Amino acid sequence: MTESEYEITLEKFTYGGEAMGRLPDGRAVFVPFGLPGELVRIRLTQQKQNFARGELIEILNKSPERIQPKCKHFFSPLSLGEGPGVRACGGCHYQHLPYEKQLTAKTEILRDQFQRIGKIENPPVQPAVASPLEWNYRNHIQFHLTEDGKLGYIFPLPSGEGRVRAIEECHLPESNINNFWHELQFESRMNLERVSLRSGQNDELMLVLESETEETPEIEIEADISVVHIYEDHSVIIAGQDHFFINVLGKDFRISASSFFQVNTKMAEKMVEHLLAQLPITNHPITLLDIYCGAGLFSKFLAPKYAKVIGIESSPSACEDFAFNLDEFDNVELYEGTAEEILHAFVGQIGNLSHMIVDPPRAGIEKHALDAILKIKPQIIAYISCDPSTLARDASKLINGGYRLQEVTPFDLFPQTYHIESISIFELM
Repeated sequence: MTESEYEITLEKFTYGGEAMGRLPDGRAVFVPFGLPGELVRIRLTQQKQNFARGELIEILNKSPERIQPKCKHFFSPLSLGEGPGVRACGGCHYQHLPYEKQLTAKTEILRDQFQRIGKIENPPVQPAVASPLEWNYRNHIQFHLTEDGKLGYIFPLPSGEGRVRAIEECHLPESNINNFWHELQFESRMNLERVSLRSGQNDELMLVLESETEETPEIEIEADISVVHIYEDHSVIIAGQDHFFINVLGKDFRISASSFFQVNTKMAEKMVEHLLAQLPITNHPITLLDIYCGAGLFSKFLAPKYAKVIGIESSPSACEDFAFNLDEFDNVELYEGTAEEILHAFVGQIGNLSHMIVDPPRAGIEKHALDAILKIKPQIIAYISCDPSTLARDASKLINGGYRLQEVTPFDLFPQTYHIESISIFELM
């Protein structure tokens, strides 16, 4: 072995898709594609004072839980005789682990984040809710282009940078996306930041081309699909329409090309059902604030149960979708702007009988927005998170501000990946 190579035993999963072990000097080292309990040979790719990162060179003692990955692009160590120890895709992290074990790992990672980052002892983390589909569940897939115009994903390099590598197969998109994306052909060095395919009801497809300039990309497609070019805050229809529809629990939602919507429709339904069961509706007139409300997924189901629903959203396209999707209700208001800009206006205006849903981006709740929430003091807060580390940070602040964490339920919206969605219920004490 070279000076940068070590034999270590991996101990546990950590957030980000890596397994952690210890170097001889006691430092933690994080290794992608390893499994807890495995004796492995690694090469260090990054060294810091308190930790290091490494790449898997050889598995000396394989875990009995390790399985054959489904995709040819997933990492395969040389020691298993499955081809070169290189992967060409940055999308999946757990294809070498049975699905039920993935759920257990994510539940334990979520619990660990609450304990380490939030300093919350015995967090009430429930077992993860499984996705009905382990494969072909994504209604939205994003590609990048190689220099010669091939579709691919960004493969993270040891330096921390990324490089686009072409792919030949992917088992995460819904079947109608998977049946179509191979037909897409692009010229070399096209000025495109991303190429997305989105799937709606009745197998309708939308191709979204994102760039930094207004010059319309030239592309020939014979299929009957919508094509939209997005640059800056503008959407230009090349073919078809600038929106599509997704059906969730019998309700239709209009989604514009640049609007966010949950990528796993079946799991979006389970999250809606969970909120309907967990939010206690009383005989008192209660106001619901839906912060980062998006296209109105949760508000549309909850509006009939509340005296008033107030949505706050910064995305113009999502606001348009919200207004369309909730047009049938007279008790719904929408404010366009950031949460930190708008929430302070409600301090002292809404009683503590109010409920609140917050569904922030990965960065979590912005500091000034969280300060306003603690001043508004809603009786119940349902926190929908896509990042357990920022959730744990915000949970600590909510608890210090007078809330009790009732329960945390992980929802596996992203099988085969390290991503963890969850719903936490906080109650004002």
